[in-house]
Amino acid sequence: MPELSPDDDRRFMAATIRHAERHAGLTGTNPSVGTLIVRDDGAGPAIIGHGVTALGGRPHAEAQALAEAGPRAAGATAYVSLEPCAHHGRTPPCAEALIRAGVARVVYAASDPDPRVDGKGAAMLRAAGIAVEGGVLAAEARRALAGYLARVTKKRPEVTVKIAVSADGKIGRRGAGQVAITGPIANRQTHLLRARSDAILVGAATVAEDDPSLTCRLPGLTERSPLRIVLDGSLRTSPAAQVVATAREVPTAFATLDPQDARAEALRRAGCEIIACEADPGTRRVALPELLEDLAARGLSTLLVEAGGELGRSLISEGFCDRLIVVEGENEIGADGIAAPCGARQPPAGFRLAREFRFGPDRWREFERFA
Repeated sequence: MPELSPDDDRRFMAATIRHAERHAGLTGTNPSVGTLIVRDDGAGPAIIGHGVTALGGRPHAEAQALAEAGPRAAGATAYVSLEPCAHHGRTPPCAEALIRAGVARVVYAASDPDPRVDGKGAAMLRAAGIAVEGGVLAAEARRALAGYLARVTKKRPEVTVKIAVSADGKIGRRGAGQVAITGPIANRQTHLLRARSDAILVGAATVAEDDPSLTCRLPGLTERSPLRIVLDGSLRTSPAAQVVATAREVPTAFATLDPQDARAEALRRAGCEIIACEADPGTRRVALPELLEDLAARGLSTLLVEAGGELGRSLISEGFCDRLIVVEGENEIGADGIAAPCGARQPPAGFRLAREFRFGPDRWREFERFA
């Protein structure tokens, strides 16, 4: 069987990582991993099996790809976006499945920092005589798996703070309700972010000012609205707010300091979950480190924060923001507007520009933390 070249490896791994994106945000506590089984019988390499972590997390991508490939997997190459697992859980290890299928070679992108795996999957494959190559397009895979990696290594979700900023650096006008800053194309990108996230977090002030629904309203993706979490230490949110009124249709939680308050019980009756939080000793507000740790403990890997000024500044200054998205609109709000927690073009210290797009008249900039 002809050998695959390094260029082939990069090409098929890029396709594997893209395939894994299909179930981003839908695989429970497991990461969304992609697998391709590739074989060259003399007419050029061809994909004979593909898989992505199933909804809810089981079965894993490798098992699905091997099932599709069938006996032709013997002697083939398996491309996996994350190191195959090596531990027994509800299903046998994926490394063991690859060995039983008789694949000749396994190429994976990112290493798995889970101590139950962390090199053990690759070692198991090598011990069985399978050629293993890791680290192919590792940076690209780590970006796609950032939520899972943050939950395993930092014990908190990956936090993406998204801010819409007017041309004069404002995020709204106090007491004016929702102020349109960006156009429909950029807004649809925001809905796509929601669909790819495990949860979305906003402050009580944002709910009071804007009364947002915080759902994904893209055609075909309305069922992918994430868990909505309102940071409301004193439970001042009105029972008439959209997030409360629709709590039985879209999962909604309130992070508060007093879970026994009568207002908490009213929210429970409306269908909301109450998350009991610790208070920050200095401010008597909800302690963000403990809240993020609790969210990770329940299996949430990706947290989108559509931040107002105060919450955005806190997450950035306290080092909890991993990715910062600033969308700059073309209109100005004026001197009475609320100042953004950061500029649209100059990132805060410790961040660098990773990607930049133009969506209609709006500029979308993504900054990543490097320090």
